[in-house]
Amino acid sequence: MALDNFEEYADPILYDKENESFISEMPFLIKWASKKQGTIIDLACGTGRVTIPLAKNGYKLIGVDLHKGMLNEARKKSFNLDLQIDWIEQDCTMLDLNVKSNMIYSVGNSFQYFLTNEAQDRLLSSVNKHLDIDGVFIFGTRFPSVEELLQPQTEEYWRTYTDRDTQEKVDLYTISAYDSLKQIQHYTTIRKYKNIDDVFPKEMERILLVNGFEILHLYRDWR
Repeated sequence: MALDNFEEYADPILYDKENESFISEMPFLIKWASKKQGTIIDLACGTGRVTIPLAKNGYKLIGVDLHKGMLNEARKKSFNLDLQIDWIEQDCTMLDLNVKSNMIYSVGNSFQYFLTNEAQDRLLSSVNKHLDIDGVFIFGTRFPSVEELLQPQTEEYWRTYTDRDTQEKVDLYTISAYDSLKQIQHYTTIRKYKNIDDVFPKEMERILLVNGFEILHLYRDWR
């Protein structure tokens, strides 16, 4: 996984706010989990968006991710729920788990973060080494249309969600740029907070507090 992919995951709590409600994979994964025995491995598990619901259904899980901050949030959530999940910080292209599994999965379009043929080969080889005979590897990924890849690099509306802490609306926009030679699409995500008079963006609050500042006053403009 390219390190510049990490920027979107710098704030695990924000990631959960925007993504934890999406669990459309669950019925399909539970269907397969019910056919398999033993430990299930979730690759690029993040904060446990799918790992934790599966564990709630009684399955034994290992969650693997390269991002320390996401894993720390996953550990905190599973601890609060009293769920026994092994969270392991490893590069999915170089897995060394000392266990084999009948079911390994990677969802949330995680496969598209392995940007080169070499990285994809290492990932699949690594997964294969950890599968039992007749084990299954389940993953999903996107295949953008030509129109989407070649669209102009302009800001486009994506979706709106409600911040679970402030109950305010947040609009998400993206800017897409496609490198046709490398066949890599780069996304920039833009978040626009509504009712900005009342709600101060959490990213700015966090940056100031972490760097030793105390927020004294917030103003709408220079007047």
